[in-house]
Amino acid sequence: MAKKTVATLQSGSKKLSKVIKMVRSPKSGAYVFEERMVSADAVNDFFNKK
Repeated sequence: MAKKTVATLQSGSKKLSKVIKMVRSPKSGAYVFEERMVSADAVNDFFNKK
């Protein structure tokens, strides 16, 4: 499952979102969480990437 948190850094700056995606580790097969700060426009691209 994915979570999304919206963060605004300063006035006049871009809207950024902290996105967390659960991915399977190729080495152990366990699930790990991948966290990244992306612009609000790129959120769907982040989740659609394999």
